[in-house]
Amino acid sequence: MTASAAHIDTLHPVLPGGRRWPLFDTVTSRDIEAHALGALPAHTLMQRAGLAVARLLLATQPRARHIHVLAGPGNNGGDALVAATLLHKQGLQVRVSLLADAARLPADAAQALAHAGSAGVVLDTALPARIDADVAVDGLLGLGLSRAPDGDIARAIGLLNDGPTPVLSIDLPSGLDADRGVPVGATAVRASETLALLTLKPGLFTAHGRDHAGRIWVDALGVDLPPARSHLIGADEALAGFAALPPHASHKGSFGDVLVVGGTAGMAGASALAARAALAAGAGRVYACTLGGDPTPFDPLRPELMRRTAHDCSDPRWLAETTVVAGCGAGDDLRGLLPPLLAHAARLVLDADALNRVAAEPGLADALRARSRRHRATVLTPHPLEAARLLGIGSADVQANRLDAARTLAQRYACVVVLKGSGSVVAHPDGDCAVNSTGNALLATPGSGDVLAGWLGGLWARHALALPLSLASAAVWRHGRAADLAAAARPQVPNLPANDLIDAMRRVGA
Repeated sequence: MTASAAHIDTLHPVLPGGRRWPLFDTVTSRDIEAHALGALPAHTLMQRAGLAVARLLLATQPRARHIHVLAGPGNNGGDALVAATLLHKQGLQVRVSLLADAARLPADAAQALAHAGSAGVVLDTALPARIDADVAVDGLLGLGLSRAPDGDIARAIGLLNDGPTPVLSIDLPSGLDADRGVPVGATAVRASETLALLTLKPGLFTAHGRDHAGRIWVDALGVDLPPARSHLIGADEALAGFAALPPHASHKGSFGDVLVVGGTAGMAGASALAARAALAAGAGRVYACTLGGDPTPFDPLRPELMRRTAHDCSDPRWLAETTVVAGCGAGDDLRGLLPPLLAHAARLVLDADALNRVAAEPGLADALRARSRRHRATVLTPHPLEAARLLGIGSADVQANRLDAARTLAQRYACVVVLKGSGSVVAHPDGDCAVNSTGNALLATPGSGDVLAGWLGGLWARHALALPLSLASAAVWRHGRAADLAAAARPQVPNLPANDLIDAMRRVGA
């Protein structure tokens, strides 16, 4: 094997998300693998997988000379053995720890073991006291994970995590659930690089997946993939159709109205952030109905933002032409205003206290579902605790299966749902689901969610005929991308204040 310069030049990580990628869950990934195994000559798929691993290692660690490969009992271990043999033939010093009964390996993995032995690869059946190598290859479990790791496998995960050696995981960091992005058991490998094989799995991108996977790469191994119900949001879909200049003869009335309802006493900042974000996203006119009774101008820093009264919020004719963002810092003062907003708003974004009111009052939940029957679209933007209240479960249950929670919410309330957090999930009632490819911990700051809700409202007002799933995906992607660019520009700055986030979002794609 030679890792040709041409091949290395074409290796790109999946992130940052420049394009839309299909995501496949465990069941579908296994079906795809089974079909490929049946269609290809024996051992072909594993040979391709091992070659992909070896090439990626040489491309990302060109100075590495000592490689420690940890191979488990399934085909993931077989992929690792093929890679070990190829790297050994390249003149590298390769040591394999085989944590499996050789007599019980699957046929392809057994052949890979035989070839490794014939090639002279050093094979051990016991774990060392520590990993002493330039690079370690994690071929312990992969997609075959069915229960919490134990015994030597668990100890091997501990060795990989405890030492300074960079780790390349094959397909998945061992111990990480492919669908949920959470460790199955006490821990999972924290890899420097992960090479997904055949398919990208959603668990790599949500919950704890990003922290465990490191840089994520993918190789479909020459296999054609079927259509997917889930995907990773990329810049291509997030910017397409939402970045072009409008016609020259446009005026402010061409870009729609946004009404922000929220900002009770002591929480005026939340509605101010949402309103500023709606304006920055391109809404023609932005109005704010603050609920604390403050008679002063709404936002001295943005005098173009206009006030509206609670009476205006109940005007069916105006609401029928307006995009409404409700709930940001609203408190209990929102209670009387939600029924007319649910009944009449043309387009409705519900956040924060609006979600809590829906969770607490069955009548509001019924009114929310009724919007769909009247062909009026709604987007909910809960964080995990708000999602838990809407579902009647604990927030830990939401985080344990974020895609399932988002889908359930979307189906239960007949809305598009943005479940915020690491790898924000955008779900449609029909089961289609998108996972955000952007964002980092800079978004864990007060007001970040208000900015997202307001930006979504402003984008929706400007593009009133666009699909809510597409609009929500575009807003979430830009929200995260702004944080990524801020982190790259100033890596030592520990936070990104929400007001600065609005300006950062305006600059994305400029």
